[in-house]
Amino acid sequence: MAQNEIELDGLLAFPLTPFTEDLEVNLDAFAENVESHIAAGAGALFVACGTGEFSSLSPAEVTSVLTRAREVAGGRVPVWVGAGGGAASARAGIAAAQAGGADGVLLLPPYLVAGPQPGLVDFVRYAVGDSSVPVIVYHRGTGVFSAPAAASLLDIPSVVGLKDGYGDVECMTRIVTTIRVLDTERARNFLFFNGLPTAEVSAKAYAAIGVARYSSAVHCFAPEIAHRFHRALAEGDTSVMDALLTGFYLPLVALRDETPGFAVSLVKAAARLRGDKVGPVRPPLVEPTPEQIHRLEKVVEDGFVTLKGLG
Repeated sequence: MAQNEIELDGLLAFPLTPFTEDLEVNLDAFAENVESHIAAGAGALFVACGTGEFSSLSPAEVTSVLTRAREVAGGRVPVWVGAGGGAASARAGIAAAQAGGADGVLLLPPYLVAGPQPGLVDFVRYAVGDSSVPVIVYHRGTGVFSAPAAASLLDIPSVVGLKDGYGDVECMTRIVTTIRVLDTERARNFLFFNGLPTAEVSAKAYAAIGVARYSSAVHCFAPEIAHRFHRALAEGDTSVMDALLTGFYLPLVALRDETPGFAVSLVKAAARLRGDKVGPVRPPLVEPTPEQIHRLEKVVEDGFVTLKGLG
């Protein structure tokens, strides 16, 4: 697929990976959740990524999740999948994604070790190998790129974009500007994404530097709120965005920040509150306490009250 044919517009959804009570992947529940994302209007699905607990899945489980997602989607929306870990694991994951018919791959940072900037670029080059499936590089953790190194990614034909989970707006401004001013077709079509947890909180700032695309974990349990915020961002409707931030997103983030890993655990808990069969999280993530669940329920309830008040 040529880069200029890639369509990743609209709200990008990152489905949860449901587990049974004994922590086995529940593919039937996953299929239901995929269908609900599509029905709610997701522009694309990114399965077995951060929100989908990629780090806890075996390669066979990632493949099974991708297969089921493609079966359910039936070509209605693009289905991307996560890959990453050590260099060999990342390379095998990208190869498996291509063999499995994925529309693209989100390449997560190298496992455990960090290298200099040329090494990071080489990690991406090695992981891609001779595959042709489109790849978005996740800029975070052990894989934080300088602007020159990010620009070097344009030399790897199948790399089509960069997703920022690092959260340094100045750094991302340097990267976006460095790439855009090259003014080649590759540079003009290169995709940028805001991949911070609860990305809506930083969406206005990122849109201002040319990074309007973002992933929404809230789409897993409150797609109505997620889509209303996304529309307000596209329309520049600050009053609606501020109302949703104040009435829902900021309280959610305050609760999320209480415990490491709650960027996933709270999303699963909220999905369960709304009746979705997603099961528990795998360790080292932990479940919210009953008291935190009570507060989460109030946050979600207040979010829908705020949404209703917008008319």
